[in-house]
Parts: sequence; structure tokens; C-alpha cells
Amino acid sequence: MDFIVQNVMKFDWMALLVKVGTLVLKVIVTYIIYIIIKAIGRKIIHTAFINHAKNPLVSTSRSKTLESLCENLFSYVLFFIFFVTVLQLFDIEVTALLAGAGIVGLAIGFGAQGLVSDVVTGFFLLLERQVDVDDYVTTGSFSGVVEQVGLRTTKLRSMDGTLHFIPNRLITSLSNHSRGNMQALVDITVSDNPNIDDAMNIIQKACDTLKLHDEDIVEGPNVLGVQSFSSSDIVLRVIAKTKNGKQADVERKIRKIIKETLDEQVAEA
Repeated sequence: MDFIVQNVMKFDWMALLVKVGTLVLKVIVTYIIYIIIKAIGRKIIHTAFINHAKNPLVSTSRSKTLESLCENLFSYVLFFIFFVTVLQLFDIEVTALLAGAGIVGLAIGFGAQGLVSDVVTGFFLLLERQVDVDDYVTTGSFSGVVEQVGLRTTKLRSMDGTLHFIPNRLITSLSNHSRGNMQALVDITVSDNPNIDDAMNIIQKACDTLKLHDEDIVEGPNVLGVQSFSSSDIVLRVIAKTKNGKQADVERKIRKIIKETLDEQVAEA
């Protein structure tokens, strides 16, 4: 018992505290350097892609997509370097650790199949230009605007503000609503009492007026004719081609101007 007490008393606690304090300080300094490099790297990437977007041959959405991918890749690489550096501070042999990882590589491989699938799927999503940042897409049960396309996940913002993190491997089918002109479709119900041709002419004139003052309309709006009818009402269909993402706005404007025009006709009568 006396021997143990003597050894404890001989132990240099001050040296241990200094060593632990020095190690903690090194980890903190390393982390601060990691944060600074990460901020500087993202700033450089952002500036580079701002200049890249100025090229008339490059679309803004494509530039944003590549920017988010580069930031994603940069963050992964930088974190790996930070992790290895911290291990070395604790005198852990990284080469031995990697060799050990090789021994259990088969087991890890089975567990990492999902991760590999995410990366491969994300690569082809970008290579084939299936989706870009700011595109409005539908995949599975999710619909929304793409905020980021990463190596592992794609971020999708729905119309109610919810941000969905979708693993790339789950994107087995994708509908992109932001490629080419979109279609605005409005059905207008009118009474079957007035002459159908007169009603169609009145609605068409209202649509022509809207076309003159709305740059979002590419073609139309045109009254196609009777879509359906009942014993008391007739449904007339109006269709127009619009710029990307503007179809909902144009549909609301069509309904508004037609309603105002029909009300004016009733008031005059």
C-alpha cells in the first residue's frame, strides 16, 4: 500500500496537465484553422462561379448547381484532412488505421453500398443535366424547388417552405417542370343562356388585352372552345404558353381579367 502511495506522489501531475492542456490547445487551434480555411474556400468558390455565370453561354441555374457541388466536395475533403490531422495530434498512426480499415473493408463495403449509390446517382444527375438549382421538380412524393445538388443528397424546398433532404439513390424517377415553356390552362364556367360564340369572343378579347401587357405569356391565351356542359352551365377552356415557372401567375391573371370583363358585360346589360 505504501508503495502505491509513493508512486502516486512521485507521478508528475503538473507535466500531465501541461501535456493535456497543450493537446487541447492544438485541437482548438486546428479547428479554428479548419473553420477559417472552410470560409475562405467557400468565398473563393462563390467568387469563381459568379465570374463563371457572366459567360453568356452558361446558364445561371447551371452555375449555381456546379457551385453547390464544388462546395459540397470541398467540405468533405477539408473535413477528412481535419480528421486525419486530429488523429495525428493524438499520436494515432493514420497509415495503420487505414490498413486496419482494409481488413474490415468487406464489411464496411456492404454498409457503404447506399453511400456509393448516392454518389453514383448524383454524378449522373449532374452529368445528364437532369436537374439544376432553382428547377421545379417532382420526384416520388416530393415536389419543390431544387436548392442544392450534392454528392450524397439533393435538397428540395416545397411550396409550404419545408426543406426535404432526399438521398440521391431514392431519385429513381424525376419530372423537371422547368425545362422549356410551360402551359397555363383555365376553365371558365358561363351560363348557357347567352350565345356561346358571343361569350367566346368576349373572353378572347380579354385574353388578347392581357397578352399585350404581360411579358410572361409566350403564346396565346386562346379560347379552345367548349370543354364540358351541364343542364345550366357551359365550361369554356382557355390555354396559353408561358415562361418557366410563370404558369400559375398567368392562370390567376387570366381568371381575373375574364371575371372583370364578364362582370362589365353583365353591368352594361
